[in-house]
Amino acid sequence: MENTFWLNRWETNQIAFHETDIHPMLTRHWSDLQIDPGATVFTPLCGKSNDLLWIRERGHEVVGVELSAIAASAFFSENMLEAIRSDHGPFKSYSGSGYHIFCGDYFDLDRKNTGKIGAVYDRAALIALTPQQRIDYVAHLSTLLDPGAKILLVTVCYDTNEITPPPFIVDRHEIEALYGALYSIEYLSTSPALIKDKPGEEIVYRME
Repeated sequence: MENTFWLNRWETNQIAFHETDIHPMLTRHWSDLQIDPGATVFTPLCGKSNDLLWIRERGHEVVGVELSAIAASAFFSENMLEAIRSDHGPFKSYSGSGYHIFCGDYFDLDRKNTGKIGAVYDRAALIALTPQQRIDYVAHLSTLLDPGAKILLVTVCYDTNEITPPPFIVDRHEIEALYGALYSIEYLSTSPALIKDKPGEEIVYRME
């Protein structure tokens, strides 16, 4: 999807994709990552997700990247957190209380921005991207991560006669094609879920 699509969604408050509850697959499978207590967690295309709060409560610094400054600002204001705003190259950043959200294009991000990442929580990034973008997304992710970094990935499946993307379906064969050369992949679970208020499934993977 083009950046303008998502920016327009935030500008017009068409954000039905935003979930106020902590994602159940995060709480169910976080311990499966077995990451160091002080590891920094990267959350691509994070929006203003309250999942960030849950991760921070476990003692992890949280680094996010998000196109919309509306989303980043709202995360801090809605959670009554103070934010320091600054410019970092092509990004505007919001930082405070152990959170660092870079506003800009994910593909402009580099290790100078993120620092050392111990884990990635991807609930909304891969499934928001078109097939070619998904290839580019995974390739760029590999430039941000050190060996040993772990990934918790949530994908979706649904009846394409009932639902139109985004989110996009990313099946197991594509997961293998995207990540298999770079990471070991472990399937964790499949659970019923509502996708755009329609029945679907969420599939969870662990990688390192």
